[in-house]
Amino acid sequence: MKIVIASDKYKGNLSAVQVCNIIKEAILDYVNLNYSKKDLNVEVVISPMADGGDGTVDTLVESLSGEFVKTKVKNPLGKEIQSYFGLIDSGKTAVIEMSLASGLALIKPQERNPLITTTYGTGQLIRKALDINCKKIIIGIGGSATNDAGVGALQALGVKFLDKENNEIGYGGGELIKIDKIDISNIHPRIKETQIFIACDVDNPLYGLKGAAYVYGPQKGADEKTVEFLDKGLRKFSKIVKKYLGKDISKLKGGGAAGGLGAGLHAFLSAKLAPGAELVIQATGLEDKIKGANLIITGEGAMDNQTFFGKTAFGVANLALKYKVPVITINGSLNLDYSLIEQKRRQLFLANFDIINKPMSLDEALKNSKKNLYFTAQEIIKLYLHLALKCCN
Repeated sequence: MKIVIASDKYKGNLSAVQVCNIIKEAILDYVNLNYSKKDLNVEVVISPMADGGDGTVDTLVESLSGEFVKTKVKNPLGKEIQSYFGLIDSGKTAVIEMSLASGLALIKPQERNPLITTTYGTGQLIRKALDINCKKIIIGIGGSATNDAGVGALQALGVKFLDKENNEIGYGGGELIKIDKIDISNIHPRIKETQIFIACDVDNPLYGLKGAAYVYGPQKGADEKTVEFLDKGLRKFSKIVKKYLGKDISKLKGGGAAGGLGAGLHAFLSAKLAPGAELVIQATGLEDKIKGANLIITGEGAMDNQTFFGKTAFGVANLALKYKVPVITINGSLNLDYSLIEQKRRQLFLANFDIINKPMSLDEALKNSKKNLYFTAQEIIKLYLHLALKCCN
């Protein structure tokens, strides 16, 4: 029997690697105690997962025996900080989280101002990856503090954005309205040789009422007037891009993600936008691992209705459907309203569990998570093996 464990992290508590290893330990302990290898030989394969958001770099580096690359970058306000990205696939693939350079968490709440915050630091991470000759770059773009359409990142990569007087514009979303010309003659030469993928799980366009400024601007410090001004800047950026690059990014699905970073990198770097879970599934080679599997166990810290619209467990279950492998989820907590989820999506999972075994405080749940996960996994595998072996006999 082959069991694949492909869980996401329990955010703020257990890493994806820890979750997968605890479940593996629970299964093997139970099997070794109750069965001889002659009667039942169980292979447990772990494949820690992520969805392209925070923790993706750490998960992929740790699970795929990669390495970290430290480098200094500018934070959203231009202050130099220490950051890092990951290398996997023998150094051929870089994994970058924009939040580690241009994230909202890097500045104080009172400092939030998308008129001046920049993605320049994210561009520096990309540039470093190009400098060390990475052939593929995966960029997670969640948690941004910016609304500059990726102009800051592109400036770090050698693109010049000029105003009517041929002066380079400054940093931040407030500068986009000044753009009159674009000069890409000094863009990093290795970009043409590199595949770039953006982990994007939203479909917001670049501008408009569902665009970057209106939807995400307020949480980044923009008031109503600022939102309108930022939106005008994004419209101007889109118009200039079409004029100089011949690309229409106005209706690009996901173009408004991370303050328009998705649209900017797509236009200038030919970056492809894709769901984060799909990119991680490809990077980890999960499809090959589940071939011939009898059961897949996945999960996350808090499973809710959003899980059924692109999160890790949903991506894993969709892949499992291709090979007709049943999927069970073990989660930190469950908060599902099945009446709001169509039956086709619900049927992707054989069953969903959480590890909360009695009423408890959050502190108590976090403190006992390892123990509760271990025993929950054992109870599940006990039932699964009983039913599976009974069917076989």
